[in-house]
Amino acid sequence: MSARPISDHALLSDCRSAALVTTDGSVDWLCLPRFDSPAIFARLLDEDAGHWVIRPADVGDISRRYVEDTLVLETTFRTATGTAVLRDALALGRRERGHALGTASPGTLLRQITCTEGQVDIEITYAPRPEFGLVHPLLSAVRGGLVAYGGAHVLLLSSPVELRVSGSTAYGRIPLAAGRRLGFALHVGPMWETAPVSWRAGRIRRRMSDTVEGWRSWSKLHRGYAGPWQDEVGHSGRVLRALTYAPTGAIVAAATTSLPETVGGKRNWDYRYTWVRDASFTLQALATAACEKEKNRFFDFLARAAATQLDRGVDLQIMYGIGGERDLSERLLPHLTGWRGSSPVRIGNDAWRQRQLDVYGELLDAAHQTLPPGEALAPATATFLIQAAETAAQRWSRPDQGIWERRGPSRHFLHSKLMCWVALDRAIAMAPALRAEEHLPHWQHERDQIRRAIEERGWKPGLGVFTQAFDNDDLDASALMLPIVGFLPPHDPRVQSTVLAIATHLTDREGLVRRYLTDELQEEEGSFLLCTFWLAQALAVTGHTTRARRVFQAALTHANDVGLLAEETDSATAEALGNFPQAFSHIGLINAARAIRDAERRTTHVQ
Repeated sequence: MSARPISDHALLSDCRSAALVTTDGSVDWLCLPRFDSPAIFARLLDEDAGHWVIRPADVGDISRRYVEDTLVLETTFRTATGTAVLRDALALGRRERGHALGTASPGTLLRQITCTEGQVDIEITYAPRPEFGLVHPLLSAVRGGLVAYGGAHVLLLSSPVELRVSGSTAYGRIPLAAGRRLGFALHVGPMWETAPVSWRAGRIRRRMSDTVEGWRSWSKLHRGYAGPWQDEVGHSGRVLRALTYAPTGAIVAAATTSLPETVGGKRNWDYRYTWVRDASFTLQALATAACEKEKNRFFDFLARAAATQLDRGVDLQIMYGIGGERDLSERLLPHLTGWRGSSPVRIGNDAWRQRQLDVYGELLDAAHQTLPPGEALAPATATFLIQAAETAAQRWSRPDQGIWERRGPSRHFLHSKLMCWVALDRAIAMAPALRAEEHLPHWQHERDQIRRAIEERGWKPGLGVFTQAFDNDDLDASALMLPIVGFLPPHDPRVQSTVLAIATHLTDREGLVRRYLTDELQEEEGSFLLCTFWLAQALAVTGHTTRARRVFQAALTHANDVGLLAEETDSATAEALGNFPQAFSHIGLINAARAIRDAERRTTHVQ
């Protein structure tokens, strides 16, 4: 059973796949060649599911950081006899710069350890376990390293030192004096291809430096945000880029699967896919971080992935595989014990089968933000968006599973109705570009009907709040979207009272926000960082800027030592929970920072 804290991990990415590295130099998660590939190292989910350690034998003080403006990790180990610095990166394509990151990533994990002072004994443990630990490969020595056979891939570890092999694990212990460096590279390829050639020290050194320059070139192009928390916004933009699958522009919700929302609970889902519902929030965040090209590619991906579904009269799917795949059927991996015994471990996600009516609003809002204003769209794109608006108009009154993907009975969730209103509102604004003026009377009528339904059945005068669902008294953090999407003016007393009620009744002792209080699974869950950033954003929009700052700072304290955010935190212990790092949390950070900045500028201007 793996018990290491989730926040102990740092992310590596080549904009196609991801690895997680612990503070003491162990790669405990690696999926190659895609984010959703079977893991080669999965100790994150089971102690026996594979890892790769490089560290001093006698570890003393440890500190780490990302090399400035990159996602290249640098860990410094200080021991009684000396100091060693470990650099880790997933290699980008050779001389890839700017928006081209990930175009030709070679599927190679690079690791360099350098003794910078004194002498340090370095220990290495290499235990590849492909297919989430099912495969214990045959390790064989080859010139320049070790090759591993077993399963669908061949793994080549380029190593400057000879390692001792015992079964499917290799070991080494090497004294390293000041000024000496060891470079390693792990390359993964299909087993039917010609065996790869090991990388020599000079090549590893050059590719590591080239990867640093690649990330820096991207960061240089994405410095459009100026304001409070500028460094955090820039870093979150890099995290979103790191979670982007370069060939299609899809953004995964997180790099992992089955990290639980409650320790020992069953909310253990696979997040290595892209959700339509995240689209509008993602595009807002990318725009703030000046990621214009990524923004356009992401919308193009969504439009292509969803094409033809509405033609056939079926619901728009809420999520897709990173290559545009639609069938994401869920299955269990019973041989894995799960993080801290949180089972089952799942791959795939059956939420793809759910009806979630909010996706129409997110899609149309994404189009409204992304597509050039006033310009006629390509006929296929325009047809698709018109179909999405028409579907929202026809189906908004039906029950669904809601934004939180409830696995209980369908209900009339307020947020779903709200986002159908957004779909029609944005479609009306885009009608000239869509060449859809003949649809305007119908869209305007249905938009007005949705408004009436929300105000009559979603508002509870006795409680002074908009509730989670029609004819229901529960609070839900998704009601914070009411002022954010422009459904009601921010100073409407109903908006003000709803935002303040959520700030009072859905927050934990640290001021972090829960999604809701109870659901059909009857499991205690943590506080959601996304919802906390939503509260900060809603407070800023509604004029409570001082309180917005306080809430924002409370959420920000839960970033780990290298600035990564989880999905949730345990309300009792403040420990990170959920899949990691969570794109939605970083999206929330960026959008809330921008909202607070804009609100403070408006206040200053008025004064």
